[in-house]
Amino acid sequence: MSKTDTTENSATPEDAAAGAALSTAPREESAEEAAAGGPRLGVLGWIRWCWRQLTSMRVALILLFLLSLGAVPGSLIPQTSADELKVQDFKDAHPTLTPVYEKLQLFDVYSSAWFSAIYILLFVSLIGCIVPRTWQFVGQLRSRPPRAPSRLTRLPAYTTWRTGAEPEEVREAARELLKRRRFRAHADGDAVAAEKGYLREAGNLLFHIALIVMLVAFAWGQLFKSEGGKLIVEGDGFSNTLTQYDDFKSGSQFGVDELEPFSFTLDTFTGTYEKDGPQRGTPRTFEAAVTYTDGGERDRKAVIRVNEPLKVGDSKVYLIAHGYAPVVTVKDGRGKVVFKGAVPLLPIDNNITSTGAIKVMDGYRDKNGKKEQLGFTALFVPTFAGAGKGTMFSQFPALDFPVLALTGYHGDLRVNSGVPQNVYQLNTSKMTQFKLGTGTGVAQRLLPGETMTLPEGAGSITFEKEIKEWASFQISQQPGNGLALAGAAAALAGLSGSLFIQRRRVWVRAVRGEDGVTVVEMAGLGRSESAKLPEELADLAVTLTAQAPPAPEPADAEAEGAEK
Repeated sequence: MSKTDTTENSATPEDAAAGAALSTAPREESAEEAAAGGPRLGVLGWIRWCWRQLTSMRVALILLFLLSLGAVPGSLIPQTSADELKVQDFKDAHPTLTPVYEKLQLFDVYSSAWFSAIYILLFVSLIGCIVPRTWQFVGQLRSRPPRAPSRLTRLPAYTTWRTGAEPEEVREAARELLKRRRFRAHADGDAVAAEKGYLREAGNLLFHIALIVMLVAFAWGQLFKSEGGKLIVEGDGFSNTLTQYDDFKSGSQFGVDELEPFSFTLDTFTGTYEKDGPQRGTPRTFEAAVTYTDGGERDRKAVIRVNEPLKVGDSKVYLIAHGYAPVVTVKDGRGKVVFKGAVPLLPIDNNITSTGAIKVMDGYRDKNGKKEQLGFTALFVPTFAGAGKGTMFSQFPALDFPVLALTGYHGDLRVNSGVPQNVYQLNTSKMTQFKLGTGTGVAQRLLPGETMTLPEGAGSITFEKEIKEWASFQISQQPGNGLALAGAAAALAGLSGSLFIQRRRVWVRAVRGEDGVTVVEMAGLGRSESAKLPEELADLAVTLTAQAPPAPEPADAEAEGAEK
């Protein structure tokens, strides 16, 4: 038995047919063909040429790269669809760049004309590339492997031997062997043609179809999604209606009547932290215990944790942040309570040093009986280091030594000016700070239970001993997530098949030689050269020799006769 690799002589039409259709990739025109056909292209010809370029896999990959590149500004530059306040802050901080960014639509990347154009072109390119290749692949599945080339010695993997078995017996044994090895095999004249590895091309097509599925899922999710945020203090509740959200955004095709009907109440929030060692202050437990109802007769209990959302129908409620809400009581100069409640403050560091504003908009009158509004800037630390031991910043995120620092103002809060306000910031443009007789502004640090008295009988504000916690939730509906996950899984499966499965063909020819002894030839051909193909061919040849054992070569037979 001998084995030979050769590339001598030019390929014949039969050789070309043997290697054809191992892939459904579209045929690329050579430079000579393009040069020869270019001058003769008419309008339809140029349209056909442009379509072929658009639906080529090369252009599809370029468009996919451009799409990912185009998404970079959307992650680096504030987007109007995500946070209008951040966009406005960016514009105020960068007056020179703002006109350029607006002209390039960089504040609305995902709805911009250029991003949409790339997206649509990629969609069309993939569909135009996949549809003809799919039909071609279906045709390959329905057809038989091509007949054996006239010269099998030209193929990269080749072996031959002589046997005393009849040619018909060898071909039948080869066909049965190849079928047992899951080849599609059939007898064709003096040879057996077989093919295997169709899942490679199927995986390739599956991968690209999965890309289309993910593009559809992305578009579907952007059109029909809804996402909103709500900050809830312990004991307060939320109903899934548009007016209940602190902020809300949705896709262009989403209707308000599609909001899932449910409500929930934040019973308690539990946060624990590492107390010692290098990881001191690291969160260990973040849990929001809620009572919710989805329209049924009975309330249900649930615990929402980070990355463990509450699922109600198609909606998911995520826990995204938490903080403290000190309870304060504000009285006017006559001792009448004009405000009492928990005031959520926003954390500014990992130890939950928090800032915010307390606004008394109605019910307050000054010592002369004139209606006025009060405002207080607040700085809260859950664990204060103590006077003279550092600045007013928290040393630990838990409520070990809470202190509330307040600065008081009176005047007009500008809440009715028609300009939107941040509820956590105080607009002091029309307000005056309370001052003592010495002209010093009124500001004071308070421990739980302590009171700050405002000058000239203006009233007081008390930091109550009760400190509540708040949690911020994100309520979202993402209809395309399941489809995107299925597409991603299919893409991985298809990519694995296209990378690790080799499409190959094997031919076995058995003919009677001039001396009456059967000559067996075996050859293999794959899409790309691989060491596995010669190994597989050698294994097939060894197995086949059990039914077609090698016969002595003519020179060996003559030598044996001479010895006798």
